[in-house]
Amino acid sequence: MDTEPIAVALKFGFLAVLYLFLFWVVRSALRELRRTTVPAPEATGVHPIGPGGRAAATDAWLVASSGGGLEPGERFDLFGGLSIGRSPDADVRIEDRYASGVHARVYSRKANYYVEDMNSTNGTFLNGGRLDGEAKLNDLDEVRIGNTEFRFELDVPDRGG
Repeated sequence: MDTEPIAVALKFGFLAVLYLFLFWVVRSALRELRRTTVPAPEATGVHPIGPGGRAAATDAWLVASSGGGLEPGERFDLFGGLSIGRSPDADVRIEDRYASGVHARVYSRKANYYVEDMNSTNGTFLNGGRLDGEAKLNDLDEVRIGNTEFRFELDVPDRGG
């Protein structure tokens, strides 16, 4: 019995089913695209600030005060957040024997900046007090990791009026 005609028919049948499936996927995608005429507010990249608020993109820095093998006055831009520690993976690498690999991180959320201890052994200190978890940063707050000290500086634009 010659099976070649059956094999050819099965191949063409498989190709037909494959093309029908692709056609169905494309048609469904086009329907979804036509249905969404206005992008969702969170998809635009523009977010309302609210009354009396400021944008999270306001310039903010962590300024080295002392220790850690850093030059006093060395500034680290906080746009996008950063991690601090002894590890080469940390954004700000410090040479401090009391610091963990990734000891702490500083990041923005909405219109505020926060510092968070990353479960370090020796702790992170904010304005002299030990930090548990995360805390909101205010202009000129002092952050200490081991013998390394930083100052948080915020550049708030002048408000007209």
